[in-house]
Amino acid sequence: MSKKRSVLFLGETTIAQSGSIKGYNVTFSIGYEESYLMMKDMIEKIGYEFTNIPSHLIARDFPRTLEELRRYDVILVSDLGADIFLLLPEMCRTGKRAPNLLKLICDFVASGGGFGMIGGYSTFQGYNASGHYKGTPIEAILPVELLPYDDRREVPEGADLVCDPSRSPLLKGLPEKWPYILGYNRLIPKQNADVILEYEGDPIIALGKHGKGRTMAYATDCTAHWAPADMTGWEYYPVLWKRLLQWLATGECGE
Repeated sequence: MSKKRSVLFLGETTIAQSGSIKGYNVTFSIGYEESYLMMKDMIEKIGYEFTNIPSHLIARDFPRTLEELRRYDVILVSDLGADIFLLLPEMCRTGKRAPNLLKLICDFVASGGGFGMIGGYSTFQGYNASGHYKGTPIEAILPVELLPYDDRREVPEGADLVCDPSRSPLLKGLPEKWPYILGYNRLIPKQNADVILEYEGDPIIALGKHGKGRTMAYATDCTAHWAPADMTGWEYYPVLWKRLLQWLATGECGE
């Protein structure tokens, strides 16, 4: 029996603080949200093992060696800034050298792994450029170049996606009209990028290769708010992600 392929999914968890002011009385509450659970359920149903490291535990729990990282076939980073990979506790607290986890991801891809970055307020450049991936090793392996500033494009009226199924085998059999999205990160495709979906000239899904591996820029989010229920509940959403993961893991464009 062949071993299941595996996905390491990073991010899509939030520790959120809210407060209220009522005259002299000020109260605060803190909650923990796990937006990744929808992706977990979908990815496991299409046949992959799924591992999530919550955003606040990346600096502690992300693998420190290529050998550990190669237990996975695909790494997905969603709504998670570069600093969490760079400002490691063992370096910040002691001043001692620590592994550059972004370079480690690049080594993983070069050795044959798949890597995908999913859009949001903290990936690519994101809100106020706080994603901070511009000029990092990750930008070097992605099929897109990043803007040096806040790269969000908010589309509150909805961006109606239209696909050309003849553009890529990954789109074969998918309808031309897709559900709308409410925003994305604006990216610049590199010369060798395979842009399989775009909106008004901006790449929404772009694919590329690095060494023996493959990379993907998925410019919109995989969950709300940019990906509303119309998108995440779309009957073809699991089909799309199954094909994207298969391509990232193997380079094949199966059904």
